[in-house]
Amino acid sequence: MGWPFIGETISFFKPHRSDSIGTFLQQHVSRYGKVFKSNICGGKAIVSCEQELNMFILQNEGKLFTSDYPKAMHDILGEYSLLLVTGEVHRKLKNVIISFINLTKSKPEFLLCAENLSISMLASWKNCREIEFHNEAKMFTLSVMVNQLLSIKPEDPARRYVLQDFLSYMKGFISLPVPLPGTAYTDAIKARKRLSARVMEMIKSRENKEEEMNKALREEDFLDVIMSNEDLNYKEKVSIVLDILLGGFETSATLLSLVVYFLAKSPSLLQKLKEEHEAIRAKKGDGELLNWEDYQKMEFTQCAMSEALRCGNIVKTVHRKATHDIKFKEYVIPKGWKVFPIFTAVHLDPSLHENPFEFNPMRWTDKAKMNRKTTAFGGGVRVCPGGELGKLQIAFFLHHLVLSYRWQTKSDEMPIAHPYVEFKRGMLLEIDPTS
Repeated sequence: MGWPFIGETISFFKPHRSDSIGTFLQQHVSRYGKVFKSNICGGKAIVSCEQELNMFILQNEGKLFTSDYPKAMHDILGEYSLLLVTGEVHRKLKNVIISFINLTKSKPEFLLCAENLSISMLASWKNCREIEFHNEAKMFTLSVMVNQLLSIKPEDPARRYVLQDFLSYMKGFISLPVPLPGTAYTDAIKARKRLSARVMEMIKSRENKEEEMNKALREEDFLDVIMSNEDLNYKEKVSIVLDILLGGFETSATLLSLVVYFLAKSPSLLQKLKEEHEAIRAKKGDGELLNWEDYQKMEFTQCAMSEALRCGNIVKTVHRKATHDIKFKEYVIPKGWKVFPIFTAVHLDPSLHENPFEFNPMRWTDKAKMNRKTTAFGGGVRVCPGGELGKLQIAFFLHHLVLSYRWQTKSDEMPIAHPYVEFKRGMLLEIDPTS
């Protein structure tokens, strides 16, 4: 169970390659099996690397298990974050976010925004030989999301300020909760306050009668939709905006970077991706932009994204707590114990996946079978609602990237679980325009 109070927390969260389960889990699974006891985040815990138990945990959210993130994350995310709330409040806020996903996915303006921003970013690289791709991916996904949510355009200085605050916000997740000036924890809390104040100022501004005239000069964005929901208080409205930005910006950017990383290691797969997009372009007229039907034709692209999720593991685990004494097969989980279902261990389990460490998008041709063996988007009531929206903007970016550039990574580049995924060199790419 490790040291008193601290237990094995530091070892459990120690950074490691995200395309591996890390030394801690390797040693513990070898010694104790796929399910074992530990002391993590200040409490007794069950760690599960078994697929069936993980699905049981996810599918019984609100019945036998509840969300149980450390207080430090509550301080950073706020009391109404979808990651933290439970029961009726969780259902209410999730329904609002799902309505954003459904509304946005069907809007031609969203597709146009994603494609135009892709083209613009790639054009800005024309005199570059190296780019820090992960930061570029973050700027791209953030630009798409703030445009659709808040009508913040790429040329608006607010976009860069929001990005800076979100980077501070993310660093706080993995920091020690030391409430002293200058620490990542304190900076993250301050960044969230600035982001919240920015969104609240926009809401208050739009409530003024003069804004009604300005509204006629711009397209309706999702902040307008959120403001029209009378069931939400101000704090809930702000939290929904930040949750959508966090999910749509950070995870989408990381997935895009992982796809580019794994394809750089597999020239034959990169060629297959290029051929798929050349075929789509060949059927388009000069200057004709992509549409929803084109996205549906990107079958190999979608397989590559799913495989990057499996191999790269954007989310290593989630925090849960048993609300009852639970018996599952031969395992007993006492009431009040923390529970950590490890997604990475399932994704890289050789009993579930042949050659699990090999990046092989073709295994996703049987999507239904693979979905039963992976939890890349979570599961149960907390399954990620925005997965398709993220994949859509990534696919559009990849379309123009693969037709515009060749690329390769540095030999020592790798994705690091920190616990959210970062790259050793920031995904430094050597790029070369295609002829």
